[in-house]
Amino acid sequence: MPDFVLPPPPPPSVAVAGSPLRFPVRRIFCVGRNDAAHAREMGRDPDREAPFFFTKPADAVVDDGTAVAYPPATA
Repeated sequence: MPDFVLPPPPPPSVAVAGSPLRFPVRRIFCVGRNDAAHAREMGRDPDREAPFFFTKPADAVVDDGTAVAYPPATA
């Protein structure tokens, strides 16, 4: 095992419903404007614009019920 200057964080994972086990996360694929209500929420016309796809880093995953801290200078 290599030596690290700082210890690496634990690998990202999500809970498996009804089990004490966890599932490792490598990639997160997302869909934006994937339903009419979401498109309207974003100020778009759901009948004119197709959904779009994007990714997020695996470490963006948080457990259900976990509070996500905002940076100090945000509201």
